[in-house]
Amino acid sequence: MAGGQSSEFALIGRYFSRPTPSAVLGPGDDCALLAPSPGRQLAVTTDMLVAGTHFLPDTDPRNLGWKALAVNLSDLAAMGARPRWALLAGSLPGADEAWIAAFAEGFFACAGAYGVDVVGGDTTRGPLNLCVTALGEVAPGDALRRDGARPGDDIWVSGRPGLAALGLAQLQGKVVLAEPWRRLCLAALEQPRPRVALGLALVGVASAAIDVSDGLLADLGHIADRSGLAAAVHLVQLPHLPKGPTPESLPRALALDCQLAGGDDYELCFTAAPDQRLAIGRIAADLELPLWCIGEMVAGAAGAVSVLDPDGNPVACDRHGFDHFA
Repeated sequence: MAGGQSSEFALIGRYFSRPTPSAVLGPGDDCALLAPSPGRQLAVTTDMLVAGTHFLPDTDPRNLGWKALAVNLSDLAAMGARPRWALLAGSLPGADEAWIAAFAEGFFACAGAYGVDVVGGDTTRGPLNLCVTALGEVAPGDALRRDGARPGDDIWVSGRPGLAALGLAQLQGKVVLAEPWRRLCLAALEQPRPRVALGLALVGVASAAIDVSDGLLADLGHIADRSGLAAAVHLVQLPHLPKGPTPESLPRALALDCQLAGGDDYELCFTAAPDQRLAIGRIAADLELPLWCIGEMVAGAAGAVSVLDPDGNPVACDRHGFDHFA
């Protein structure tokens, strides 16, 4: 990890220097040296988390450490890549060692859970901002891409999209969730589980894939756009939504908006030919992970995503997902 003053190196040495057995050379030099496995391509991704934009300023630092890495591993999962290495860069308002220690604990807990070595990074003083680069491996020709969907392909999504957005609504006082939904929604927001095993299992099965970070409809739209197709989502095929203690405590419009456009779930949305349904059912059973067939890819304006009611009529949606510059 590069840096300036000795106190910075002391913090790095104390909290972020761990063994990196998979690296030729880990932290401590100008660059890490990595040797990809023979016959594998590197998949590389980077994500930034900014206080006040991607997380609340009072977020538990351990949960934030986990999430900072998890959101990058989710990108690797969407490509069917096996995570290998990560680099962490960040600006911190000050050297709050209790906060740094908790953050590092969460970050390395996620790294350990998914077999990732942390091989470098950087730190400086400034507004709280975290940037992680993650590297994974995939066999040539095996990567799941966004441009592979075909007309008639089924559209699938893992888990229960919308939980993270409902968790944020709970923290913001916009909704009151009953247990166990309150706990599940907060966990989805604060400690997302990147679907690495699912991504690996979908190689050779899925035709296209993406992780749901900005909203289910928005991210599905990226698959549709890159594949030159449109997408149709059926409301009745979506996973059921949680209910509040009273009907008015969780308006259906809010719950549906969270499910379709909330984002921050880091579930996988993918397409596959109808003849892969049995294989996908086996994957769901093997991983003990619900996989929902929610629609199909259709001919139409590239990138268009429609939501249909039980009678096949279009449903108006105020938004499709999060846009930093909208």
